[in-house]
Amino acid sequence: MACTNEISAAPVLFLSHGGGPLPLLGHSGHAEMVRTFEKLRTGLPPSPAAIILISAHWEAQPVEVTGGATPSLIYDYYGFPPESYGIKYPALGKPELATAVSRHLNEQGIPSQINGRRGFDHGMFIPLRMLYPKADIPVVQLSLDASLDPGLHVRVGRALREFRAQNIMIIGSGFSFHNLSVFFSPKTPTAGVSIADFTQWLDAVMSGQELSEEERTARLEQWEQAPSARFCHPREEHLLPLHCCFGASGSAVSEIYSFKTMGVESRCYLWNT
Repeated sequence: MACTNEISAAPVLFLSHGGGPLPLLGHSGHAEMVRTFEKLRTGLPPSPAAIILISAHWEAQPVEVTGGATPSLIYDYYGFPPESYGIKYPALGKPELATAVSRHLNEQGIPSQINGRRGFDHGMFIPLRMLYPKADIPVVQLSLDASLDPGLHVRVGRALREFRAQNIMIIGSGFSFHNLSVFFSPKTPTAGVSIADFTQWLDAVMSGQELSEEERTARLEQWEQAPSARFCHPREEHLLPLHCCFGASGSAVSEIYSFKTMGVESRCYLWNT
């Protein structure tokens, strides 16, 4: 299989996926996010052959790939209403794609293995229920590498790039901002400035047409040097799916979707070329 950047390649999408199941529960702090996802949905292909999804809620070493044909759902959130644990999203897996992905990662020097028992976590089924509610597209989920090495995750994305030519969509499910104490605290002016500074830096890195692939890679690998980086991401697991998405695209984003989640600036990034 050869890498391709043809227009016919399936899109790459980074999602800020919200707080646990709250987007599906009518939570007022997620209303703007839900509206944005409805808009985003209209610009996505209605029936990609499959989805490869990298979730912030799964870390393993080496990288693992869901290999089951009918993965269950993992309700990996706590303290929510009972209906949160009855959410259904009966998407199928795709074992042959999982095998191909794991094999290709290994061939590219990225150790990986199949996990045939693991189900889909909420980083998968919450956003996909909004974007593809029929659950009729097979999904293979990837873990992050537990090292949380940013350069490695760009390489993971590059290894996935060629699958786009098979009408397989790449989705990174994380969050452009992920400091939980800020979400659940009064929003101070200082916090607002810190969030704005980091978000502006992120938008510039992801959209700047003047940046080469190498320059964009270097900035993402050195993301901790960005303004207020560690305030916005005390731990980077929710940012690294973006590194994978950039690796899978290798270019500036096609479109930025801006919205607020619980009063905090949030982003989704789409590559559709």
